[in-house]
Amino acid sequence: MLKIIPAILSNSKDEVCKLLSICEGQVDRVQIDVVDNQFAKNATIDPIVIADYKTKLFLDYHLMVCDPYSWVDKCVKANADRIIGQIEMMDNQMEFMDIVTSFNKKVGLAIDIETDIAEIDDLVLDDIDVVLVMSVKAGFGGQKFQEKALEKIEKLAEIRQDYNYAYLICVDGGINSDNIHKVYQAGADEVCIGRSLFNGEISENIENLKNVLTYESKK
Repeated sequence: MLKIIPAILSNSKDEVCKLLSICEGQVDRVQIDVVDNQFAKNATIDPIVIADYKTKLFLDYHLMVCDPYSWVDKCVKANADRIIGQIEMMDNQMEFMDIVTSFNKKVGLAIDIETDIAEIDDLVLDDIDVVLVMSVKAGFGGQKFQEKALEKIEKLAEIRQDYNYAYLICVDGGINSDNIHKVYQAGADEVCIGRSLFNGEISENIENLKNVLTYESKK
C-alpha cells in the first residue's frame, strides 16, 4: 500500500513543532521541507532550530537549497533519518550520497518538475534509498499536481525493475484524492502531502485517501 507522509513547510519553529506533535502517534514518518530563499524565493526554518525536539518520528529533510552538501550536518543534528537533496544544485551526486551515508543516514535524490530523470547519475541508483519526484515546482506549497510527473514515476519504476534496484519512489506536490491512485498506479511507493493533510484530523484525512486507493483499485 502507498505510504502517506505528512510534509511540513514553514518558517516558524513553533508551527513546525506543533505539526510534528500532531503527527505523533498518527504516522511514523514526516518530511520537513528546507528552503533557503535562494533555490526558490521562499524560506523555511533551518533544521538546527529543532535539533532539541524529541520525537519517535522518522524525519526526512528535503533540501531545496543552493548548497545541499553544507546542510547535511545540520540535518543530522536535527535527528534526520533520511536526507534528500535536489540534484539541480549538485555538481556531484555521488559526493552528496557519500556525505549523507558517512553519518549512517539514508539518502535520497530529488528532481524538480522540469528535470528529466536522465539527469540522475546512473552510478547512484544502485545505492540510493529514495528518489523523490516533484510533481509541482519545488519550494512552494499549495500548487496543482502536474501530470507530466507520472511519466517520470513510470520510467523510474521500469528502471528499478529492469536492474533490480531497491530505491523507493516518492512523489511530492499537489497530491489529493483526485490523483493519488494515478500516482500509485504509475509505481510510487510514497507520497508527501502538505497543508491539506493538516486541515482537520490528520488520521481521518489519511484514512480517506487510503479508502480512495482501495476503491479505485477494485474498479
